[in-house]
Amino acid sequence: MAEYTLILLLVLTLTAVLSALVCVYVLVRIKRQERRQQALINVLRNEIRAMTNGSIGMGKRLLAIERTLNITVEKQQELENRDPGVLAYNQAAKLMEMGASVDDLVRNCGIGRPEAELMALLHRELHSTQMLPEQHQRH
Repeated sequence: MAEYTLILLLVLTLTAVLSALVCVYVLVRIKRQERRQQALINVLRNEIRAMTNGSIGMGKRLLAIERTLNITVEKQQELENRDPGVLAYNQAAKLMEMGASVDDLVRNCGIGRPEAELMALLHRELHSTQMLPEQHQRH
């Protein structure tokens, strides 16, 4: 009987030792896997940080370009408003859209009769080509 107890105790001891060895092996593998995962997380963090900094830099550049563009548009409008010829032609075009005659353009915009007649001709041409597709749609 003592022999069976001794054998059983030996088997239990070997099982406990093997279990402990398996646990140590698994723990070592888990630690190794954890180090790999942490290294990968660090790499990804650095890449995200670099992309974020790049996006912020690009955003700042776009804002600077937008400000420059807005200033350029304002200056262009100021220059157009300073040039009496451009202002007169812009006014003449608006009057033409409202149905003004050649005489009205000469009288109100300060442009010569040839320019006014040319604008009227261009206006009629543009208006007639724009009306053609609409007329085809109606029929």
